[in-house]
Amino acid sequence: MDRFEGRCWLDWWANSSTLLGSVEVAVVITAADAGWEARGRLVSDGDEDQEAFAFLCDLDPVFMLRFEDESRAAVTVHPSDGHRRFSLTEYTGPVQRSVENRIDL
Repeated sequence: MDRFEGRCWLDWWANSSTLLGSVEVAVVITAADAGWEARGRLVSDGDEDQEAFAFLCDLDPVFMLRFEDESRAAVTVHPSDGHRRFSLTEYTGPVQRSVENRIDL
């Protein structure tokens, strides 16, 4: 496969049993010398989806990219254009990561 173009989902898991958020995306994945390159955009134009996606990216940019056939790949999201567009890289770090979030009231 030299190229994949289609719709997928970026799933953000709080732990192995809690899916905290999921957003539908359109992605283009192409073969490259060192593996693959990917870019995409949010399918929804809604502000609520964009804000939720931005919050999760800021909290931890590691998502599971889920395809229609339920296959998955751990990716790091690199947002641009106000979190409406992004590029993806393969996540190769540890399975378990600690995430800290502070909300100043």
